[in-house]
Amino acid sequence: MTEIARSALFGKLDRLLYKSVEGATVFCKLRGNPYVELEHWIHQILQEQDSDLHRIVRHFELDVGKIARELTAALDRLPRGASSISDLSSHLEHAVERGWVYGSLMYGDAAIRSGHLLLGMLKTRDLKSVLAACSSELARIRPDDLADDLYSVISGSPEDGGVAADGTNLGGANPGESSGAVAPASLGREDAIGQFCKDLTEQARTGVIDPIVGRDAETRQVVDILMRRRQNNPILTGEAGVGKTAVVEGFAHRIVSGDVPPTLKDVRLLELDLAALQAGASMKGEFENRLKQVIEEVQSSARPIVLLINEV
Repeated sequence: MTEIARSALFGKLDRLLYKSVEGATVFCKLRGNPYVELEHWIHQILQEQDSDLHRIVRHFELDVGKIARELTAALDRLPRGASSISDLSSHLEHAVERGWVYGSLMYGDAAIRSGHLLLGMLKTRDLKSVLAACSSELARIRPDDLADDLYSVISGSPEDGGVAADGTNLGGANPGESSGAVAPASLGREDAIGQFCKDLTEQARTGVIDPIVGRDAETRQVVDILMRRRQNNPILTGEAGVGKTAVVEGFAHRIVSGDVPPTLKDVRLLELDLAALQAGASMKGEFENRLKQVIEEVQSSARPIVLLINEV
């Protein structure tokens, strides 16, 4: 089935939501998180002076201070240290889809409001679990009560009469592109190998990896094992600091210099980045799907690939 273009889906956000998800991408990048999560987005919505979400919080007499503390704690649990944003998290995109379903089909609106977004999360089991992890206080809202009273609760909100972003000069781009938080056309389009692997042969070629000395015998043994017809997966074992990584880096330099058998001369040596693979994979099966995609791309690559899985 044909996928809905991300720019078309996010183009259905109203002005306030579109600007807040843009802010969430910038916030994510400043914090060094690899994925834009619902935590970032909800935090940015609550930074606005007023919105549907603010009015819902007041109507249900929720503890604003508790919500803020829970969001801060949830943000602090996210992995850090990323130099760039890899993508939007899958549940953030799912939340937009559910908000669009409820906003358009239940209420006949042409734009997704923050009230629709919250209702969609509360009505969808897996998203409600994610919301509860962000803020148990927000997850206390009874979805049927919110659905029945939504428009009386949010009446007078600055989101009233909102136009979808694709009907303004905001739409037409993926979230984060116009702010510069992400490179144009990068979100959601990067291949799994590019997202979750480091190219050690390229690092050796460009001098990122220094030449290795003193590991020739071990490197030759790795080459010998790789040249076997069967049982050709080398496993490097030993205590931390004995030089297992140096053996692999030495192999990368041998490939670049051509000091390997002809069968291995065109090989790419990739290291699976387990931290990137796990980052943002909070949904059931998401880690396994990413790993499966990496393996499929390795197997289908026109250029042979040797994949290193480190620290197993």
